[in-house]
Amino acid sequence: MEPRLAKEGLASSKIPPLTLPGMLKAGASKKGIQDALLVERPLPPFEAGKKPAPAFPRSQWKKWSMAQYHDEVRTVSKAIMELGFQPFDSVNIWGFNSPEWVISALAAMYAGGKSGGLYPTDTNDMAAYKVVHSGGSIVTVDDNAKIDKLAKGLNEREEGTGATRIKAFVAWSHVPAEGATVNINGCGDVPYLSWQALLAKGNAAQLNTQLDSRLANIKPGTCAALIYTSGTTGDPKAVMISHDNIVYTSQAGIVEVGKASGLFTIAKEERMVSYLPLSHVAGLILDICFQLAAAALGPSWIAVFFARPYDLKAGTIKDRLSAAKPTAFLGVPLVWEKIADGIRAVAANNSETLKKVSGWAKGVVMEHAKNIQLGGSGATVFGHTVAAKILTKAKVAVGLDECKYALTGAAPIRVDTLEFFGGLGIFINELYGMSECTGPCTLSTDLAHQWGSCGWAYPGAEVKAFIIDGQDFNKKTECPKAPALDSAEEKYQGELCFRGRNIMMGYLACKDLGDAHVEEIQKKTAETIDNDGWLHSGDKGLITSKGMIRITGRYKELIIGAGGENIAPVPIEDSVKKLCDGVAEVMMVGDQRKYNIALLTLKAVGANGESPGTDALDAGAKRVNPEVTTISGAMKDKIWIDVITQAINTTNADGKCCPNQAFKIQKFTILPLGFSEENGELTPTKKLKRKVAEKRYAQMIEKLYDTSGTYIEFEHFN
Repeated sequence: MEPRLAKEGLASSKIPPLTLPGMLKAGASKKGIQDALLVERPLPPFEAGKKPAPAFPRSQWKKWSMAQYHDEVRTVSKAIMELGFQPFDSVNIWGFNSPEWVISALAAMYAGGKSGGLYPTDTNDMAAYKVVHSGGSIVTVDDNAKIDKLAKGLNEREEGTGATRIKAFVAWSHVPAEGATVNINGCGDVPYLSWQALLAKGNAAQLNTQLDSRLANIKPGTCAALIYTSGTTGDPKAVMISHDNIVYTSQAGIVEVGKASGLFTIAKEERMVSYLPLSHVAGLILDICFQLAAAALGPSWIAVFFARPYDLKAGTIKDRLSAAKPTAFLGVPLVWEKIADGIRAVAANNSETLKKVSGWAKGVVMEHAKNIQLGGSGATVFGHTVAAKILTKAKVAVGLDECKYALTGAAPIRVDTLEFFGGLGIFINELYGMSECTGPCTLSTDLAHQWGSCGWAYPGAEVKAFIIDGQDFNKKTECPKAPALDSAEEKYQGELCFRGRNIMMGYLACKDLGDAHVEEIQKKTAETIDNDGWLHSGDKGLITSKGMIRITGRYKELIIGAGGENIAPVPIEDSVKKLCDGVAEVMMVGDQRKYNIALLTLKAVGANGESPGTDALDAGAKRVNPEVTTISGAMKDKIWIDVITQAINTTNADGKCCPNQAFKIQKFTILPLGFSEENGELTPTKKLKRKVAEKRYAQMIEKLYDTSGTYIEFEHFN
């Protein structure tokens, strides 16, 4: 696909069409001696229930310089070519973030193909589908358990839909026996190599000329990576992202963020911590592509520190932050909320004098945080310098004392979370986008941001809100600009659509899966990008006269009341969570019903999005009633029920959240477990799969509607 160059600005040839292999080569040439990839090895064993080993000092982390990174990518590229990897094939990568994950992805591109990452939490069936669908010929994994799961998934696929292209499996944290194979239906006995054996094969291969020939044939418009969307129903779609999509998105972000924060603008090291799935577009762009763009096109370089696989589960991500001292950090809302809970828990044990001092300091810094939002005075309050110094300890405690740019994305974040960190002098900037637009399509920086807005149009991209014709999605009318971010009138709100150099090539169809599949995928692409090149997001939102964008709901998630009202649940749910800090999630139900009910989960020990956690309440939730320490206890506790009821009543009385009776929550229950990926209720980026959760708790939902009262105690059904 030819790059969609603009006439001027950052989407023009000002950022030249390039390839990722070209940027890695240039970065290695310019910044070859600088640290690029760092990981703690050998990793200390982790036992559940025991305190994990402390972070290594930087001197003990295993390191790849930019030159070593480039050399190892070339070596792996030659090895996979020797094994039979062809141009346009995929390397599938299944495992937690690591240098080998990144090297596998770039090696696929060097050899003329593309990467196809799998989520660490994928099931056997899902992983098998992605390998087959992507045309995967090489599969790299972190451990042997992934091979067992993948072989099971592949060998259980129906006849005619199985694997036929796999040439080799490779493990980077496991050493298979010499000559090991894995039997796969349709492929026979597939070689199973260790990473060291793969490197040895690459070093022995006399393929430099052939590799250089493949590199010369890669065009900026060639597909570089597949990003599998975490759909709520059916098989996931594979978003095809070109080299140019990635290069433009990365470099435009570096330029714009640099203007506001000073990041990437001088010849010094910047640092990031890699913990979000690299199979997700956010991980791909930030952890892999920002590094290549910075090294190749600017004066700075980026050292990427890899988190430990258990950091999110064990709540130890702050240990990696403290060791790496990131200068930029992306936290999904769940991570920011967990960090906030940890800070609150520590603060709760402070002396009364210290609480008063820190409370004063937060108030002073908060006033400044409000003043530096778009339209504010920018003023600091008397005592700001002293207050900021007092709060430095909180930044140091979570490893963000050197962070120049903090951001959030992938899922909606509550305004009160942004306010909490603003009171500490940590200004979190929100961005918004999707895999189909190579990640961000809006951006916030300290120069222009508002709490409650996901920012303004990404530099060089177009973002508009349209009213879409119900019969023909190619017919659309642009919504007028809203006078303010909290404007509630429907005339200002429409579907957010994007157009520009960052828009995907389309969804990948696999001819191996038959003509019907190909036709279905062609149809899905045509239903996503209209005839004028606008990518339709499915999100409802508005754009203010100042250019700030706010998401007001997702069309598929809107609750249509019995009276026909369009109810956006997220603002109502967020209000309840803000008013009761012990609540983790609120999910409203009420589509085609006479009124709305809500399913609530509480903050629990071990609840990290991947797993639902335990029955034990965490520190934040235990403050509601210190005498109750479990979810099962809270479900029967009058204080808990009264506090949640009050939060719901206050929300119902808030005219901005609930403009009329149809928007209000009338009944609620407390679920015994949190929502999680493990139980299928959350996507890998921690978005709530509402339909899945509704189906899982369908009987309890009916009980809520059939039983009188406001709080209905949860009942287990067979």
